[in-house]
Amino acid sequence: MEFFLVVSICFFLGLIFHSVQSDIPTNEEHASIPPRGWNTYDSFCWTVSEEEFLQSAEIVSHRLKAQGYQYVVVDYLWYRQKVPGAYVDSLGFDVIDEWGRMIPDPGRWPSSKGGKGFSEIANKVHSMGLKFGIHVMRGISTQAVNANTPILDTTKGGAYEESGQVWHAKDIGVKERACAWMTHGFMSVNTKLGAGRAFLRSLYEQYAEWGVDFVKHDCVFGDDLDINEITYVSEVLKELNRPILYSLSPGTSVTPAMAKDVSGLVNMYRITGDDWDSWRDVAAHFDVTRDFSTANMIGAKGLLGKSWPDLDMLPLGWLTDPGSNEGPHRHCNLNLDEQRTQMTLWSMAKSPLMFGGDVRKLDQATYDIITNPTLLEINSFSSNNIEFPFITSIKSLKSEDQVLALKSWRCQRDLRKSDTTLLDLIGCTDSKAIGWSFKTLDQDMEQICWRRSSGIKHQTSLCLRKRVPRLASDEETIYNKEYQGKHHLLATDRMDFCLDASPRKKLTSKEFNRDSFSPCRWDANQMWELNPNGTLVNSYSGLCATDGSVKANINSGGIRSWVATGRKGEIYIAFFNLNAQKMVISTKTSDLARVLPDRNLNWNSCKCIEVWSGKDIEITQETISLAVEIHGTALFVLNCS
Repeated sequence: MEFFLVVSICFFLGLIFHSVQSDIPTNEEHASIPPRGWNTYDSFCWTVSEEEFLQSAEIVSHRLKAQGYQYVVVDYLWYRQKVPGAYVDSLGFDVIDEWGRMIPDPGRWPSSKGGKGFSEIANKVHSMGLKFGIHVMRGISTQAVNANTPILDTTKGGAYEESGQVWHAKDIGVKERACAWMTHGFMSVNTKLGAGRAFLRSLYEQYAEWGVDFVKHDCVFGDDLDINEITYVSEVLKELNRPILYSLSPGTSVTPAMAKDVSGLVNMYRITGDDWDSWRDVAAHFDVTRDFSTANMIGAKGLLGKSWPDLDMLPLGWLTDPGSNEGPHRHCNLNLDEQRTQMTLWSMAKSPLMFGGDVRKLDQATYDIITNPTLLEINSFSSNNIEFPFITSIKSLKSEDQVLALKSWRCQRDLRKSDTTLLDLIGCTDSKAIGWSFKTLDQDMEQICWRRSSGIKHQTSLCLRKRVPRLASDEETIYNKEYQGKHHLLATDRMDFCLDASPRKKLTSKEFNRDSFSPCRWDANQMWELNPNGTLVNSYSGLCATDGSVKANINSGGIRSWVATGRKGEIYIAFFNLNAQKMVISTKTSDLARVLPDRNLNWNSCKCIEVWSGKDIEITQETISLAVEIHGTALFVLNCS
């Protein structure tokens, strides 16, 4: 009797296990659903250590693996020594092997000693039931080119030889194709040369030998597009015995037309610049996601499977700052409503979900957002995901809301009146970038000014002051050598704040204003060079500043909505309030039927639940309506017979 009881229990448990496993994609198709995991960048920048990474991976395994977070990814500069003078765009602090390939810094990754690379790390990650990923840069490092290391021929062993010549790094590096945001770090290789292709092959074969499951390839897409390198790397990955997911980053100025050239070669690709924890960054993603869903790019054919437009990592929880030399030290700047908006948009657009916060300090509110079962179901298994335009809104103001709205309006009014420093970033070959020149006030004060059109009324000349360095410290001495001839630029009334022009601009927020003046630091984001032709170029992005006052729009308000259908017939509707006041957002079921595959639903039979509040919502007069908080979202699940 006991034997049959045990057998029955085992059989029952086996059925449950099989049911659960049926939702988990196999390796037969790459990225059959949007990949999900954790990345070190938002919490550690480049400084993460082996101990910190493995601690974090263990927590991901215990707390997030069950929700599909299966990748743990070491972001950039894992090969850089964390010593005085090293920073994001420093030169000469990287660890490379005899073939010019980046290898982990043994100071931060002690298990890599003896030529082991990331092998032991990958083995430990795999033992946790997770998959291991790394960030890599374009082409070859400047350090390897300067050292003129030989190229490895993995097909024959030893140095690459062709036409009686032994090939070296200087033979394949394309210096004029340096990474725009890390000019001292990396450059493209000439893929038309056999030696250039041999070098790239040696990189990715080494990653496979280490046990890497995921590669995030940076500075080859968007403004930095290198279609030749992407194509060849994709060919190499197809031939490897080990399946490796292929991701591209970042995606500044990406359009659906550009993405169609690479989507079949990769598994995910960024369609925005870096996303950080500001409302402006979140709001800028709405037009971009609309364009890519309309172009049918979500879940298109990819490398050995599917590909997914990537909205970047989720900077929630405990974070650091971009370009920082220290680990996590602050809370996310987004409020709870804004965090829910971000997670809801990422899920409705079926973006890969890569959490960026420090999982060692994962608070309950953040955990509840990134593991919300309805959002994860939508992200993985919904279909027909598209922006839904048939919505209306009216203001919903209580007395305290009126005060808040009035303050917001006054702030925006004052900014319109007083802010003469409103700029835009464009390509330096554009004639609209020409117009900057030096202006001397006295022997101790010099400005860089833009000649404004006389047709712009009530505006003075746009001038930025050159920052005068304080007494030189060791750090300033080092960085002055790197940025000789380049300038910090100050707002005239904020002497401690420098113009910060990271290439995180999105297609929908190209303007940057006084919010982009940050505390002065030695960073390529804040370094500018005035060229003889009158262009002002940023050292990080390679883009030029121009006057953005004519087309500036500081109010990124509005209402948006997305719809999708579930695998069991559910209908998902998300309302988004981008305004600075609470809004009642509504839609009619007759309009909703326009975009649904099944247009003959019995709306009277529908049961509607709003996910974030957990409340049942009544469909009144064939209308779905709800008051949505400032920068907030409402997510409805409709089950109709």
